[in-house]
Amino acid sequence: MLNRKAERLKYIISDLLAAGLSWVSFYVFRKKYLEPLKFDESVDLVFNEKFYAALVLIPVFWVNFYYLAGYYKNPFRKSRLSELGKTLVQTFVGVTILFFAFVLDDEIHNYTGYYISYATLFGLHFFFTATPRLVLSSILAHKIHNRIIGFNTLLIGNSVKARELFDEMETAKKSSGFNFIGCIQVNGETSNKFGSDLPVLGKLEDIHEIIRSNNVEEVIIAVESSEHDKMEKILTLLEYENVIIKIIPDMYDILSGQVNMTSIFGTPLIQVNRELMPLWQFTVKRIMDVVASIIALILLSPLLLVLAILVKTSSKGPIFFSQERIGKNGRPFQIFKFRSMYQNAEKNGPQLSSEDDPRITPIGRFMRKTRLDELPQFYNVIIGDMSLVGPRPERQYYIDLITDEAPHYMHLLKVRPGITSWGQVKFGYASSVKEMVRRLHYDLIYIENMSLFLDIKILIYTVLIVLQRRGK
Repeated sequence: MLNRKAERLKYIISDLLAAGLSWVSFYVFRKKYLEPLKFDESVDLVFNEKFYAALVLIPVFWVNFYYLAGYYKNPFRKSRLSELGKTLVQTFVGVTILFFAFVLDDEIHNYTGYYISYATLFGLHFFFTATPRLVLSSILAHKIHNRIIGFNTLLIGNSVKARELFDEMETAKKSSGFNFIGCIQVNGETSNKFGSDLPVLGKLEDIHEIIRSNNVEEVIIAVESSEHDKMEKILTLLEYENVIIKIIPDMYDILSGQVNMTSIFGTPLIQVNRELMPLWQFTVKRIMDVVASIIALILLSPLLLVLAILVKTSSKGPIFFSQERIGKNGRPFQIFKFRSMYQNAEKNGPQLSSEDDPRITPIGRFMRKTRLDELPQFYNVIIGDMSLVGPRPERQYYIDLITDEAPHYMHLLKVRPGITSWGQVKFGYASSVKEMVRRLHYDLIYIENMSLFLDIKILIYTVLIVLQRRGK
């Protein structure tokens, strides 16, 4: 079992030492070179309280900055050239922040001193950070290439194509890190084309148990071109498994540019990208969600009070309506709204609302048009059940109906559901399962193109819909 915590700790300690060493070196450079130019005399090298405070705070800043950038997420899977480029970019961003925070008010001879300061801090930090990182990643690469360490890999497919892939990888002079533990049959074959080289661990229906019991880290899908209709089923089954998924490309994949070379020695494979957004964007998105929701509840508190009074006095029943919905990774939670229907509106079972639904109260109709019934969901956002922007959460009853028609609905559960979404902007409240499926396509496109910019754009359109009362 690979010890990720120990390996991650090596990088963290290395970065802490590099940040501290680069700052000390830069401090000495400023005192011995830059400040004497200003005062025309030598300056004593004094390590005061400010120096020691910076020596503690700056390394902590760098490690947190790298963490938010996702640098420590996969310590065993680092391409040396790629990581060198990332270190260069991260150094540029981080040094720029530190320069404006700590260096801009320095005593300097002229403006050239600022350029010298920035270039020196940049060069020192990049050198002290990149060098040990390169050493650590080179040691890991050596261990992987020489099969000292590897990642438990499951092969899906029992075809001639799968056998050829297995033979190519096992006989390669330098390993790509695949430690094959077995294969899964796709078409229910009884024969094992791998013989004694690779055991058949079960069928596709057993994949969850196989992955867990064998600590599988990578899955390679090796199916024939004629079996591509099974690809969606396989990917759906793997949706919630914490594994890296790779697919053998066919000629169309190669010609369409989907195959990227990541290693000179490795077999070309398509890696399924499961990173919806960089980690730092997810962090910023969550901060934006919480801050915006708290501000909204404070600023809108008079409106919330008025709506609460109107709901209570317009019809019998509670002010708020709560209902179990399915959230991220299939976890159920209670969603909160202002009640917009008469009490016991679903006494005959789950029903979707329509444009002229008699179950909706007069104030409820107004709130739905303006989306004001959704305001209590800011509380759901604050406690982490929801986000401002994300696919609308559904009840398990309707999820079962939707997945019968569109199994890929389960992809929506990769992210927190939202108060608003692209599908909601396009369709509003769905009045049938068919409309839910149509809305699903827009939400899937949103997930595959998630970004902070897209979230802001959807929020702006939602505000316009509220102001223009175009909600459905």
